[in-house]
Amino acid sequence: MTADALVWIELLLRQFPELLTELAPAYRSPSAPRPTPADAHPAPVGPTRAEREEALRAEQAHGLTPPGARTSPLRLHISDAVRDITDGVIELDEAVHDRLRLPRPRREQVAGRLLRIAGLLDQAAADDVLLEHVRDEVRRMARRCTRALGGAEPVVRVNGRCPWCDSVSLRAFPARRAVLCVNPACRCTDRACDCRTDPAHRHAWSEGAWVRLAAESGADLAELTASTADTAGREGSR
Repeated sequence: MTADALVWIELLLRQFPELLTELAPAYRSPSAPRPTPADAHPAPVGPTRAEREEALRAEQAHGLTPPGARTSPLRLHISDAVRDITDGVIELDEAVHDRLRLPRPRREQVAGRLLRIAGLLDQAAADDVLLEHVRDEVRRMARRCTRALGGAEPVVRVNGRCPWCDSVSLRAFPARRAVLCVNPACRCTDRACDCRTDPAHRHAWSEGAWVRLAAESGADLAELTASTADTAGREGSR
């Protein structure tokens, strides 16, 4: 479950800046250059701004635009997603620190908080309830981010058979850098994997386990690595 949570955190870290960039056109002139990732994270001007920078941008998108600027139609679903994810990450960061009996976390932007949560996953692993909550929350937020950006997560079929259920159901998810068995009936013997108890969960192999997966499944490791890299590259260039 720790590896699964880390995969979703990494996906959210990559996609949330894209969400801010999608929000930015709602209050800029069409003739202005497209904002860079650095523009999407302006320097904080005070404690409140540092804590809620992304949420504030969502508030601004609801009508507070620069005087005289020509604006694009408001993308309220982007604004709502930014606010939901920003608040969700803050609440999760605070909940993890509280459960682990750590001091209240310092104010930080979304990326900083996600990195801090990732750094506490090993400690959280001793608490099954906490770790499951972290995994479920980061998965929920990552999926909402993906939906808000406009489409389903790319999937690549993987040759070979699942080592657990022997079906041709292996699929690579480049955005997550993971391979999943999509057979609903598949169950592994790993006591730490939720596929044994949660029907909605699928057994996953993170990138570090692909060598072993290729050996056990008959998949071509080079083909797997190349196909996921190509797909991720196309997604990043959109």
